[in-house]
Amino acid sequence: MTLSNQHYYVQRVLDLYRDTPGTSGRVRPADRRLANTLHQRGIPISTIQGALLLAVVRRTSRTLDTDPPQTIRSLHYFQHVIQELLDQPLPDGYLDYLCWKLAPLPPSLAAPDEHQIP
Repeated sequence: MTLSNQHYYVQRVLDLYRDTPGTSGRVRPADRRLANTLHQRGIPISTIQGALLLAVVRRTSRTLDTDPPQTIRSLHYFQHVIQELLDQPLPDGYLDYLCWKLAPLPPSLAAPDEHQIP
């Protein structure tokens, strides 16, 4: 039995979200619905991965004299960064830079995605 592209896509997005530092690590039904919507819109997984990484870099780059950021409890938190990257994609090689900047991250988030779905 093979998984459909949509099922694989949704699962990959949810896995990336769950493994993103600063998230609760829990997937809610609203997160699954958003992942399905992202698939329907044809947003590449690499764009979503880039948005997760960029948001984490921004959060971890805050000055030390501020309170630590609150836990991210929903994939919806990243929607504005996903849209930002759709409007202006990351330059070539920038995803690798983000991975390097945040090393060591969970391997599923830090490794550039080789699958381009859709």
